[in-house]
Amino acid sequence: MKQNHPKKVRDLVDGVLLLDKPVGFSSNDALIKAKRVLNAKKAGHTGTLDPFATGLLPLCFGEATKFSQDLLEADKSYDTTVHLGQTTDTGDTEGEVIASRTVDVTLEQIHAVLERFRGPIAQVPPMYSALKRDGKPLYEYARAGITLEREARNVVIHKLELVSYEAPFLKLSVTCSKGTYIRVLGQDIGEALGCGAHLNALRRTQVGALTMDGMLTLEQLTAHEAPLSLLAPVDALLSSFPAVHLTAELAKRFLNGQRLALGKEAVVVPAGQGRVRVYLDGKLLGTAILGEYSILAPERLIAFNSPPASP
Repeated sequence: MKQNHPKKVRDLVDGVLLLDKPVGFSSNDALIKAKRVLNAKKAGHTGTLDPFATGLLPLCFGEATKFSQDLLEADKSYDTTVHLGQTTDTGDTEGEVIASRTVDVTLEQIHAVLERFRGPIAQVPPMYSALKRDGKPLYEYARAGITLEREARNVVIHKLELVSYEAPFLKLSVTCSKGTYIRVLGQDIGEALGCGAHLNALRRTQVGALTMDGMLTLEQLTAHEAPLSLLAPVDALLSSFPAVHLTAELAKRFLNGQRLALGKEAVVVPAGQGRVRVYLDGKLLGTAILGEYSILAPERLIAFNSPPASP
């Protein structure tokens, strides 16, 4: 007779892990591994890194998942090595070489081509991507030998700098808008140079305001005797927003979803309008929109096991 084993109880874990994703792991594989080590009930990542890529993968746990969308929308920075002269079917080292050409380019040509890719550009998403068509990711069509028409998408390359060139390897530093495929950027640069290319290496160094400072490997997380202590607080995701500190009475109304007229209260109000992070006695309550006349409108609220103390 089949025995029913009790389902493992997961913990309510809140915080952010700045993971250094290893080569060979999908972003989801890395998330599942970290979630298991932390025994966390709820988790999510903040933008996919290809399996061959390494570097900064912020993982959100518990209440931090409410703010992960901000990082999906954020600019990102990468260090990458472009292998000139070889084109692969995936645009990276995981694919099969489908064309080889002679590499005969000068530094002057490289600088001229890079200038063409700075600023707003249009990119055609690769077939080997997780974008879906009729409910199925494009990479499944690609693996079946099917190529579909894809519409070009507008992205912005904020920074594109040459780090070094030792033929056939071109090392670049890139900062770009959301939705940018560095694989496609490398391929397009190779085509513009007349020799084709694929990515030999890719390392993400920044996501929004988050950098590699404090980044940890899965090995470090697994080996630590108190892995929960390695998590950054939820508001690590929100450091670019001004802070508003409420009184206990205002905090109670804020957590009930009420709009607050801060101009009439003894609260320091940041200059300007837009998103802010809201606190009571150093504890994050959530985010809000600060509008005209210092009106504070709740946006995303933290769920507390017990409400903040009343005045």
